Amino acid sequence: MNKNKNNSGAFDVCIDDAFDFLSQEYAELFEGSDATAFQHPVWLDTLYRKLAPAAAAKPLVVAIRRRATGRLAMVLPLLRVPRGPMQTVEFADLRVSDYLTPVCTAEVFSDLLRDEDACLTLRQLVRPFDLLRMCKLPDGRMPVENLLAAPRRVFMETNAYATVLVAPFEQWRASALSRSYQKELAKKLRQLQKKGTLSFSCCDDRASVIAAMEMMKKFRGPRFRARGDGDLLQRREYFDFYSNIALRGLGAFVRLYTMKMDGNLIAAVLGLCHRGSFLVIMSAFDIAGYKSQSIGALMFEQVARDCIERGDQVLDFTIGDEPYKRMFGAQPSPLWSVTQAGSVAGSLALFALRQAPWIKLAAKRMAAFKLLPVRT
Repeated sequence: MNKNKNNSGAFDVCIDDAFDFLSQEYAELFEGSDATAFQHPVWLDTLYRKLAPAAAAKPLVVAIRRRATGRLAMVLPLLRVPRGPMQTVEFADLRVSDYLTPVCTAEVFSDLLRDEDACLTLRQLVRPFDLLRMCKLPDGRMPVENLLAAPRRVFMETNAYATVLVAPFEQWRASALSRSYQKELAKKLRQLQKKGTLSFSCCDDRASVIAAMEMMKKFRGPRFRARGDGDLLQRREYFDFYSNIALRGLGAFVRLYTMKMDGNLIAAVLGLCHRGSFLVIMSAFDIAGYKSQSIGALMFEQVARDCIERGDQVLDFTIGDEPYKRMFGAQPSPLWSVTQAGSVAGSLALFALRQAPWIKLAAKRMAAFKLLPVRT
């Protein structure tokens, strides 16, 4: 048999719902993989233990090993999630992750696709479902639609944004920001400094993390109520999730930046560090107290400065088409989604979601079927 065409028998596929994401073998797999920060061991361990039970979601972790050695080759972190009357199978996301991908290398994924028996087993193991949803796919290197025999991927309605960082900070600022925007921020900074003693720092202990998370919850509540889409941080299970991530990952793969005026917190940015990139996942600002000083923009400028000084190459604003991202030189990257119906109910829901925007909106509200992120 030509192994370039068929690789059947090379992989063993199983469901391991008790999979240990803090194990040494997963740590080694993740470090050598093409996965993103949102598949980090601590991130997934916290998601499965903290968020999944609160959402009545059940683990569906697909573990794939090399048959010859038993070595872990790929993990597909999935969940079975009830959405109204339907049961969906989807990536481990629950509205907190921005990029979703199998945990392996593109080469291993390609090898797996050539193992027809393994692919068939995987497709059988993830069933039954009414609807299979794979959203927030960052690129086409690992076509999960081929792995799952699902319809072709489609573009999502939103993009991700990132800006390339170069040293020194002044050079990046001059190339990424327009001259008029540079002048505007310099003016805002002078206005802010006249109000008192301004400081910028990165949290380095438990007390500062807890204080910053409480501040973020306080400032984000009114802001998102005004927008009408609510804020996840106001929900206990999500506040615990983000706080847990910040505490467990501090000094390793998490940074929590804060800005203070006379010792009082007025802004914060929480993000993940991964292979030379800083990925922004949540921010909060005292907009009411500093409405005219653009403290959000000033905060991100300071974040960029610190990232450059640390040697980061990319400031990733992640998912969402907010205009401010382009003002920092961030360029859009498309995201894809894959959906597949597994029942008559799933087919009807998928048809409605694709054909009628107003039905799509109603379905989202009725079943918490949120396809787009709610945070910036």
